[in-house]
Order: sequence, then structure tokens, then C-alpha cells
Amino acid sequence: MKRNIGTADRVIRLVIGLGLLGLYGALEPPVKYLTLIGLVFLGTAITGVCPAYGFFGVSTCRSAPR
Repeated sequence: MKRNIGTADRVIRLVIGLGLLGLYGALEPPVKYLTLIGLVFLGTAITGVCPAYGFFGVSTCRSAPR
């Protein structure tokens, strides 16, 4: 798949994902399980591909120099 997440977007997703996962041990069930959404943020930050961006045709990547 073609990457559609830029560097700044990836860093933000990484920070949010780690922050949410860090809250997992601090919260009580069932709220603690909502923090697992952080796995989605980490996955998209690592791969550089966001399925929702692809569906809506959005890309935060800079275009390649010509």
C-alpha cells in the first residue's frame, strides 16, 4: 500500500498511542479497555498507512520532488 501519513502525523499518532496504552494499568475496567485504541494509533504510525485516509482520499505526505 502507498503511504498516506506524513512525518508530523506519524509522530503525533505515536505519542497518542503510547499515551493511551500507558493509561491501561491506571484505569478500572471497562474504561481501561478503551485505551487499547492506542494500538490502532501505533499501528498506523509504524506502517505509515491509514485506511480511513485512503477511504476519504486524504494524504498528509509531502509530494515527491520532481
